[in-house]
Amino acid sequence: MKVYSSDKIRNISLLGHSGSGKTILAEAMIHATGATNRMGRVEDGSTVSDWDEEEIKRSQSINTSLIPCEWDGHKINVLDTPGYPDFIGDVISALRVSEAGMIVLDAVSGVEVGTELAWQQLVQENKPRMIFINKMDRDNANFQRALDALKETFDGNFVPVLLPIGAEHDFKGVASVIRGRAYMGSDAKQEDAPADMQDALEEAHLMLVEAAAESDDELLMKYLEGEELTSDEVFNGLKSAFLAGDVVPVLCGSAAKEIGIRTAMNLILALAPSPVEGAPYPAIIDNEEGELPGDPDGPTAALVFKTIADPYVGRITLFRVFNGTVKTDSRLYNVNKNSEERLGHVFTLRGKEQIKVDLVPAGDIAAAAKLNVTATGDTLADKGVNIVLPPPQLPNPLYAVAIKPVSQADSAKIGSALSRLVEEDPTLRWYNDSSIRQMILMGMGDVHITIAVNRLKSKFGVNVTTDMPKVPYRETVSRTASASHRHKKQTGGAGQFGEVHMRVEPGEQDQDLEYVWEVFGGAISSTFKPSIEKGIRQVLKGGVLAGYPVVGVKVAVYDGKEHPVDSKDIAFQVAGREAFKKAFQEAGPIFLEPIYKVEVTVPEEYMGDILSDLNTRRARVQGMDTVRGKSIITAEVPYAELLRYANDLRSITQGRGIYSIEFLRYEPVPQHLAQAIIDEAKREKEDE
Repeated sequence: MKVYSSDKIRNISLLGHSGSGKTILAEAMIHATGATNRMGRVEDGSTVSDWDEEEIKRSQSINTSLIPCEWDGHKINVLDTPGYPDFIGDVISALRVSEAGMIVLDAVSGVEVGTELAWQQLVQENKPRMIFINKMDRDNANFQRALDALKETFDGNFVPVLLPIGAEHDFKGVASVIRGRAYMGSDAKQEDAPADMQDALEEAHLMLVEAAAESDDELLMKYLEGEELTSDEVFNGLKSAFLAGDVVPVLCGSAAKEIGIRTAMNLILALAPSPVEGAPYPAIIDNEEGELPGDPDGPTAALVFKTIADPYVGRITLFRVFNGTVKTDSRLYNVNKNSEERLGHVFTLRGKEQIKVDLVPAGDIAAAAKLNVTATGDTLADKGVNIVLPPPQLPNPLYAVAIKPVSQADSAKIGSALSRLVEEDPTLRWYNDSSIRQMILMGMGDVHITIAVNRLKSKFGVNVTTDMPKVPYRETVSRTASASHRHKKQTGGAGQFGEVHMRVEPGEQDQDLEYVWEVFGGAISSTFKPSIEKGIRQVLKGGVLAGYPVVGVKVAVYDGKEHPVDSKDIAFQVAGREAFKKAFQEAGPIFLEPIYKVEVTVPEEYMGDILSDLNTRRARVQGMDTVRGKSIITAEVPYAELLRYANDLRSITQGRGIYSIEFLRYEPVPQHLAQAIIDEAKREKEDE
């Protein structure tokens, strides 16, 4: 593929609700360039973008795909993102390396849940955005209804730059509001706009000219003085307003019929900022906040935004060059890992197809294979250059399952397979929790986890079963109590003897044990001090009440007895262990449970339902706020009540609610729930 200079590159992410037609739009764009012989279809898995086995099986995107389109002397790097909320991590990563976003809207369905989430993400990332109203050829397609829905739902100045010619089965082409010309059929044949559209075009043109004029004082004066603005002046004004976020251009077409696609690509070239216009880019330079100019001749700095773990090819690393130029067979330094990497074979991806490139200048996106330590979020730079690019800010996982390998062979492979999955998708997380004796896999929702489990099997040959995770409770004491234990054992020869008197009281919750020696007068030799502590620590890990770790206890050994011959290390270990168990049981033992801060964002009409549901979850609401028609509720909720909240929130709000969680602290479990925890632990022990 030809090397394009930074000013000839456009990076744009396609976003929107699942099923709105993002993948087919990307397919139509690549087909318009002549890079493919025929249009693929989502239904039969023949699109360039959806090449993953899971995507083909489900007929939906679950990964961001890179689709480079060479068009009119430029290169448009199209990033086709998933529409399902569980894969928000891919959307965030794609926007991190894009200068602009295009929200794809179904002309029949209008604004949907995924549209709202896409808009919210673009606002959060402060990226210029445009709208493509797709599927204008469908029954009941209505451009004006979709446009009205956008205006009602979002706080933006939506200005049509293309109007549809016909609709439903009569949809034939698009008319440019700026040029006043019609572009008919899949080949965008130019002709005069239909006579019956002149009024609509004039009205839209007036709206567009006003929006363009407001972006520039000179244009505004010219407009107010009654002078007519040229097409180029309108374009320039529109671009300025678009870049500032003051205007949201609205396009339309049918990706499946390839109508409006070429015109849309021309508008992307005209309006979307090049990497040169997108500069400067924030970076940490020599440990201080700074900016990169996006200079292809400057020091190299590239951000890794996605990793593909391919069991056959190995790790494929996708990166965006923010400064300098990356060359094939070059060496770059991974600043985050303090390790040098050799980029042997540099290529761009077109779906799964690898296209060799020799140079990747600032602003372009490419990939490299088989890097040793580099992961998503890392910065690759010239050695000796201390530049760190801010990684994508990904949300914490919300949904957890306990996973268990099916066989011994699966058990041997599961650790490395899970690590490679997390490399590929950093919104997944896994860990072994010894306190509940479970391996936990966390993600953004049940679909996300289901696909991860399927990938474990299909990509890495690891079979697992899934279960509800246990809550990682802790055990502690609520008051002071004392107890003693004498261990005496005679077996014919030398025996065992040790007697320990100890006091147990509440300690600091952030440490498991504070151990104090208060023995005076030689009742027990200080040589047995570590033996007693060892015995106590044997209990801490497995708990006293229900097998959960003990935390926040202070233990003082204040008396005891020893035997000149039979006292030894093992005797005092046993005595210490048993005395601790007795004292613990007398010291008002309680369970502690993890408490999380939860922030729920929902449309205002669901506020009452959410508050009612949170009340059933033992939540303590900390605050409520309303921002642009959305209610934001902050609450502290026990983790036990959040295990399946992702599914429940989706159900209550018809998918329009989102939330985030953050661990806060441990708190005592209410007394009426404690016995159920003990009973459950007993049942599990009997089942073993």
